[in-house]
Amino acid sequence: MSKTAIITGAGTGIGASIAIAYAEAGYNLALAGRRVEPLEETARQCGTENIEICATDVGDRQGVQLLAEQTVAAFGRIDILVNNAGINTKKRHLIDIADEDWDRVMEINLTGAFNAFRAVLPQMKVQNDGLVINISSMAGKRAGMISGVAYCASKFGMAALNQSINVEFREDGIRACCIYPGEVDTPILDHRPNPVSDEKRAAALLPEDIAAAALMVAQMPDRVIVEDITIFPRRVVGR
Repeated sequence: MSKTAIITGAGTGIGASIAIAYAEAGYNLALAGRRVEPLEETARQCGTENIEICATDVGDRQGVQLLAEQTVAAFGRIDILVNNAGINTKKRHLIDIADEDWDRVMEINLTGAFNAFRAVLPQMKVQNDGLVINISSMAGKRAGMISGVAYCASKFGMAALNQSINVEFREDGIRACCIYPGEVDTPILDHRPNPVSDEKRAAALLPEDIAAAALMVAQMPDRVIVEDITIFPRRVVGR
């Protein structure tokens, strides 16, 4: 029986690469994101008909609940949730971040992951089986000026959410893994306050690198919990 995975933030970058890797492994997919067009492009690259597209904002609890319901209606189960949706803001330091920017980053990066997990939890409990993969960041291990206060706080919070899932639901067959990538060459680099050099982009990880880790975790036997994976570039570039 094919596994079924929900992937948030599936329109570009890491989310799209995970979707492609999972499609190649024969998984059924539910692709979620705020804009339909990028999701349709990801679905095209996946090259399979076993795909549902759901335009939703993970900050919208009702929308995420509909995503879970749509997935179960289409495929009968939810084996994997990939919490990948994430944003940052231009002004990101304690001294200049706007209140509404703080709220929005936390709403998408942390509360969005919580919303998605709570939406899939009832189905996973019925199955007595499920895997949650939380795409965090090295900013979730050490706060820094580049990522900024809200992004770092949201990713530190994701680590606590991940550990809490394992503490509370491992006996229900539900496991969680937090992946901490270093810098990855994705569109989010374009939103940094200072431009990213070509040298730094060339040294960065590729989205496919994170997708390979997410696929490895998904293919582990259900007796195993891989609680976290840290991946960072081999090359060090100052700026």
